[in-house]
Amino acid sequence: MKLILTAPVEHLGVPGDVVEVKDGYGRNFLLPRSFAIKWTRGAEKQIEGIKRARDAREIRGTEHAVQVREQLEALEVSLPAHAGETGKLFGAVTPGDIVLAVKKAGGPALDKRAVEIAKPIKTVGSHLVGIKLTAGVVAHITVGVVAA
Repeated sequence: MKLILTAPVEHLGVPGDVVEVKDGYGRNFLLPRSFAIKWTRGAEKQIEGIKRARDAREIRGTEHAVQVREQLEALEVSLPAHAGETGKLFGAVTPGDIVLAVKKAGGPALDKRAVEIAKPIKTVGSHLVGIKLTAGVVAHITVGVVAA
């Protein structure tokens, strides 16, 4: 089965790569999780858009990762969330919420899979969150969760 990857898959490739995989792996794992789309001549035109989006988010080396880490750690990220009178949230803060809050605070576009939360954020207050930029560079930011 010939597929176009839309997300990074370990030991297979990065977004925009055209890969050949066994039918079961593609049909039962990659396609249902939106890690890939079926290859067609029309879908091949989407590869350039996928690669442009990947390049916009991609960290280009250790020096660039250190610059992005310094930029992230200088940000003051505030995240409004629905909370009760005791300060407990209705639900939890997700990595996607954190990525949007960083973007609103003036930070770079991040991949939500890079956000590392030690334990679920379910209360109002300041929480430390890690963002893995490369294998050796992790940015630690403080996210202030406020009741909305």
